[in-house]
Amino acid sequence: MFLNDDFLLPNEWAKTLFHQHAAKMPIIDYHCHLDPKEIYENKPFKNITEAWLGGDHYKWRLMRACGVPESHITGDASDYDKFLAWCQTMPKTIGNPLYTWTHLELKRFFGVDLVINEKNAPEIWERANAKLATADFCRREIIKNSNVKVICTTDDPIDDLAYHQRLAKEEVAFKVLPTFRPDKALNLDKPDFEQWITQLGEVYGTPIDSYQELISALESRVQYFHDQGGRLSDHALDVLHYEAASPEALEAIFVKALKQEALSPTEIATYKTETLTHLFHFYHARNWTAQLHIHAYRNCNDRMYQQLGPDTGYDGINDLSLTIPLQQLLNRADTTDQLPKTILYSLNPNDYPVIVALMSCFQKESPGKLQLGSGWWYNDTLAGMRQQLTVFADGSPLANFVGMLTDSRSFLSYTRHEYFRRVLCGFISEIVERGEAPADEAYLGKIVEDISYHNAANYFNF
Repeated sequence: MFLNDDFLLPNEWAKTLFHQHAAKMPIIDYHCHLDPKEIYENKPFKNITEAWLGGDHYKWRLMRACGVPESHITGDASDYDKFLAWCQTMPKTIGNPLYTWTHLELKRFFGVDLVINEKNAPEIWERANAKLATADFCRREIIKNSNVKVICTTDDPIDDLAYHQRLAKEEVAFKVLPTFRPDKALNLDKPDFEQWITQLGEVYGTPIDSYQELISALESRVQYFHDQGGRLSDHALDVLHYEAASPEALEAIFVKALKQEALSPTEIATYKTETLTHLFHFYHARNWTAQLHIHAYRNCNDRMYQQLGPDTGYDGINDLSLTIPLQQLLNRADTTDQLPKTILYSLNPNDYPVIVALMSCFQKESPGKLQLGSGWWYNDTLAGMRQQLTVFADGSPLANFVGMLTDSRSFLSYTRHEYFRRVLCGFISEIVERGEAPADEAYLGKIVEDISYHNAANYFNF
């Protein structure tokens, strides 16, 4: 039956592992895009449209594919009309994870067990909005009621982290910790680079006129994040190149960038390589985890980028070669024994075997120091999760995996952890059913509980 207690659980072992082990574990959402200000202010949602569709470009892409006009996606149509457009879209998306996730959100958060379609839209609208109007459905209550223990937001190095500090002083049932995301420090070829460097100098307390001053300022901000509880960084390395250079060359490249002079592809790659290497050293010194998100192909539609800006559903998957630059980058940091714990995500699943093979060349010190990240973005599907688990298990100890994250801007996305845990239990149960692992509940249950929660708690050192 649709979304019954045993959906995605193909056999008795899967059911036992999920219901007796995975389901009870808390959540560590170690990578997301929630706004700490929204968490602190704890305002109620205006309606189900804001909670479901606000900023969710996963849903926007499906709506566009079904011919919904942009006015009913990101435009000026009423909230109800946007909601109705999503309900009209849903029946066409069977097989897509959003079909399951959205129904699961409706059932788990709102207690509404209706199929989402145009006919049921008015009742869903009324019942969901009635729940959202109560105190139990403000931002913090949704997080707490989802059994979340830690949230790691994604933050620019120049952020003052004021809302993290305020949350830390309050009696909150979960931690909200910052993650260091220095993309603007690395992207010297972007038009706003000079402006961002000026802002960095303001928070650092000294104007930044040289590359060495930049590196000192970045280390200062890493320490600031560390002092506020941050233990992770995150990098969007859409295209990965490796080019080493001398300090003198870096100074010249940095000055050219500040003057907004044209830079060659080699100069850009050199700057990014050397700056990322410095950052790896800073992370390693503080026992941080670096997250590298690789091979997104962003802003593919120029017309819509000009109209709506980034992160609106117009990104694709890159298929460039990865092996050599990734090996060079990891090896560079390892040469001086300064490679931090690292999670490697690729938007292109063809990269998974490459990543697992390479990361196994640099394992040391702690269990699963280097990890193949969970199925990310377009791979955050039933097939994508199973592929990631398969490749991980083929080439690395699966029991060390730090598990799922939401990578989401939505406060309702914690059902993705349930979805993943069901897939995980099904995956392990099939190994048992094939006779490849012992039918030992204590042994298997511990692996499931560790991947669901304990591994992340230990790995990130919160």
